[in-house]
Amino acid sequence: MMQKLPPLDYPYNALEPYIDAQTMEIHHAKHHQTYIDKLNDALENHPNLKEMPLEEMLKNLEEVPEDIRTSVRNNGGGHFSHSLFWEIMAPNAKSVSGKLKEDIEKKWGTVEKFKEEFTEAAVSRFASGWAWLSIDKSGELQISSTPNHDTPLMEEMIPIMVIDVWEHAYYLKYQNRRPEFIKNWLDNVACGDKIGEIYLSKINT
Repeated sequence: MMQKLPPLDYPYNALEPYIDAQTMEIHHAKHHQTYIDKLNDALENHPNLKEMPLEEMLKNLEEVPEDIRTSVRNNGGGHFSHSLFWEIMAPNAKSVSGKLKEDIEKKWGTVEKFKEEFTEAAVSRFASGWAWLSIDKSGELQISSTPNHDTPLMEEMIPIMVIDVWEHAYYLKYQNRRPEFIKNWLDNVACGDKIGEIYLSKINT
């Protein structure tokens, strides 16, 4: 089964002024598509892997043949991470609510305190990478960051929220102002309803 670029639920200009249309188009149609193309190339001669769900591949990288393992880790990780990133964004995004809000407040005290810790994980990620909210093996929420295109799946965690802090995600508009991008993303783009739906689906399976 060939991996495919997921369509967006919104046009490229829908997240303006926080993420500009040019960045969205280049990021989705160029960067993400390139990771998919390279992943499909790596899997071309491995029909058993082509039928495996991407998440399973990334959870079990030691089972991926050594000659393509790095490509699957990097390009498969890029495909997975970007797919979640697009899914949880929305214009006029609503704040987190319901069960996810309750569990965030149980863990961090307030949503604002959670945002502070998530922001720190994203700001302090050296060079390229991602910041995540995931469910760990004990069922608790955890904030983490990963380099390059590594994912929490490698640590047996279930990601439910992610921000891309590679420079191509924000540089055209924000240049070196990563903290400003992160604040705008958290306050105006990350959709609490969508993240909450993903959270409920994961804790109920």
